[in-house]
This record gives sequence, C-alpha cells and structure tokens, in this order.
Amino acid sequence: MKLPRNFFRPLALGAPAPMRELSVRLERVIHFVPAHNEKVRARVGDIIKDVDVILGNLEDAIPADAKDAARKGFIEMAKKNAFGTTGLWTRINSLASPWALDDIIEIVSEVGDKLDVIMLPKVEGPWDVHYLDQLLAQLEAKRGIKKPILIHAILETAEGVMNVDQIASSSPRMHGMSFGPADLAASRGMKTTRVGGGHPEYKVIADPGSGGARPSAQQDLWHYSIGRMVDACAANGIKPFYGPFGDIADLEGCEVQFRNAFLQGCLGAWSLHPNQVEVAKRVFSPDPAEVAFAKKILAAMSDGTGVGMVDGKMQDDATWKQAKVMVDLAKLVSAKDPARKNLYGL
Repeated sequence: MKLPRNFFRPLALGAPAPMRELSVRLERVIHFVPAHNEKVRARVGDIIKDVDVILGNLEDAIPADAKDAARKGFIEMAKKNAFGTTGLWTRINSLASPWALDDIIEIVSEVGDKLDVIMLPKVEGPWDVHYLDQLLAQLEAKRGIKKPILIHAILETAEGVMNVDQIASSSPRMHGMSFGPADLAASRGMKTTRVGGGHPEYKVIADPGSGGARPSAQQDLWHYSIGRMVDACAANGIKPFYGPFGDIADLEGCEVQFRNAFLQGCLGAWSLHPNQVEVAKRVFSPDPAEVAFAKKILAAMSDGTGVGMVDGKMQDDATWKQAKVMVDLAKLVSAKDPARKNLYGL
C-alpha cells in the first residue's frame, strides 16, 4: 500500500501528475463500437453527438483473428473524428491475453493525447490496476502526453468482487467500475446464460394458502454485487456503472435493469446496439417530476440545514443532500441535452 504522500506522485519521470478529483462529465451511455467493423466505424461521426461516451471495443465479441484489425481500426477512428464533449474510451483485451500489451502501447503511442479512459476487463485485484498504471505513466512520459489517461475496471469475476474495495482505491487513475454480469455469472458457476437482467426461476413465492396458484415475484440476481460495487466506488470518489444488457430486442427488460442500477447509484450503462442508446439516456437522466420536487426542497432550505415542509412532506439535512444530487445531475444533463433542459426548467 502506498503511503499517502506518495499516492499522487507520477509513476514515471515526465508523466503528468495524477488527477486529485475526477472531472464532472455526463456519462449516461457508453456506446460500444466493434472497432474491427469498418461499416460501423464509418457511422461514428454521426453517433458522437447522440451519446456521452464512444468506446472502441477490442475485447469480447471481437474474433481472435480480428484483434489486430480492431486495434488499428480504433486508432483510425480516434484520429479521424473530433469528439468534443463526448468521451473517447477503449476496452482493451485482458491482461492475461496475448494482445493486451500491444493494445496499450500502440494506442497510447498513436492517440494517447485524445484518449480519456482505458477500460480494463476481468480485474481480479489491485495488482492488475498497478500494472496498467505504471505502464501508462511510462508511455505518457515517453510520448509527452500532458493529461493522465484514466483506468476503468470491469467487475466480472468472483475474485474481483471479493477485492472490490482494494480495486477502487488502487490508483488515482481510477475513473470507475462497470458491472459485467456474463463473465461474473461464469466465474461464480451461476446457472444462467443471460447477459444481465433477471431470471424467471430466481424468485420468491408466497406461503401456501387455501388453494390456487401461489403468487411469486422474480428477483434481481445482481442486487448484492452492484450494491458492493457502488459502495466501493462512492467511498473512493470514483464512478459506478452498469454494463451490458444482452437481449437487444428486449427494450423493456433493458430499461428495468438499467433503472435498478440507476436507483442503486450507477451513473450510466453500456449500449451494445443503437436501440439501447435512448433507453440509457432516458433512464440515467433524472425524472422531471423528481427534479421539480428537489428544486422545491433546495429553495425551502437555502443553507441545507434545519427542517422544512414541502408538499406536506418533512425535509431535513439528509433529504436536502438527496435533492442536490438530483438537481446537480439535471444541470449536467441540461448542458448537453437541450430537450431535457426544457423539461427541467433550467
């Protein structure tokens, strides 16, 4: 464990100083682009304005014989486009793969000055982050990159869940974490082939009654693990995200899974298909009625202390903090999304 005085020191001579606070950015929807697919890459210029993050995917869903093409495709995409307020990320291959080192070196060397975040899959513990942290510092120093590239860990193994607190506090480069249900299910030996969402057999059932069908309700397979991730991120000042919802035709199921994650504290989710973009933007933008009520709370308790009554409901210091979370998010959304700005009256 690093001593506090050393935590924010650059790990290589000439590397940029690590950030002490993450920048405030809207990241409701992280849109995955299969970087080996030329037709999809060609549409990125039109997609940029509609999403909060463009992510060039090099890992899962990219065939082994297309890994080099995906890496080169991402570099080409990064060079070709101006991203403005939309974040530019890449998901590299896992550190246990034969492609990860080339991913890191070539991408940082070619487009490190445009890259905001590297998403690191299958993070088992802080040692994985430390490896990437040190390598990034060396490459930034060598290439004269002035802004530190951040690290985003995917929580998708049983060991990673066990070590989630240490991962969250492992480096000042940590941007946040995404929840990966498919790999986590496999790591745990869970008996499901679904990518996110519930399962009809994971349920509670009412006690026996006087006859007839016993009422039952499907439960959330991921509630505990997402809660652990959110707590670890919040405690360390980094950002939690839900990951993929695999059934791209089930927009209702996708919305429910995203909303569960939003209510638990996640700031955004992945979109694997264009039809999931609007779902993520809608879910991870606060409800206008909630924002209107939150604005009333802030107005009634201008200094955030004491007790007040708003629409017949008692408010205090804690509810003022809740209201501020909602209004701050609404302001962030409004800065990028004019239609929602009007809904919020901001």
